[in-house]
This record gives sequence, C-alpha cells and structure tokens, in this order.
Amino acid sequence: MTVAVLFGIKNCDTVKKARQWLDKRAITYQFHDVRIDGLGDDQINHWLSKIVWQTLVNKRSTTWKQLSDETREQLGEDNVTQILLANPTLIKRPVLEYDGAIFVGFKPDQYENIFAQS
Repeated sequence: MTVAVLFGIKNCDTVKKARQWLDKRAITYQFHDVRIDGLGDDQINHWLSKIVWQTLVNKRSTTWKQLSDETREQLGEDNVTQILLANPTLIKRPVLEYDGAIFVGFKPDQYENIFAQS
C-alpha cells in the first residue's frame, strides 16, 4: 500500500483541513512540516518534474508580497527551486504526494477522487 506524504506547515488552515479530512477517513499518511523538517532541492525538483512551477508558487501568500519586485519579476523555471528553498512558505500548501502523483492545495472533492481508488 502506498503511504501518502502531506507537505505543509502545521499551523496553516488549509493544511489543517487536509489533515482533518485524512484523519476522519483513517487514511494513513506521513506529515512533513516544511519549516521544521526542511526541504531539499531534490524534493522540489521531483515535484517540478511532475507539475509546472507556477502551480507550486503561492502568489497570494504574505511571503510572495514580501519578496522584492526584482525577485518576483525574475522568478522562473531556472531559479524557482532556489527561491522556494530560501522561502518554503512560498510553496502553495499542502503538497500531497500519493501513488506517484503530486497534488497541490486542498479541495475535499479532489481528495475524494485521489483516494477513491485505494
């Protein structure tokens, strides 16, 4: 059985909702707090091999607003990994790894579809 891995920050409301959804359905998962447990470029590059970088960047976050105009304007495929490593709270949360796929954000109906096959 594939164990899901949920990446996020424990005090993020959306991450809390995703964790509650998984707990309520007794779905086994590992929680990886990107602030406490950290992230490596290999992890981010793995995600980026499966999804476009724009999906992973939360442009509505406080972190995004705190970036310099120059950094925001120059953000692209060639430097997104380094910027996300330096600013893990810029990652749209949660990131769910399950059965070889990457899912970003939390919507109950999306999670229903993801775990319906298991």
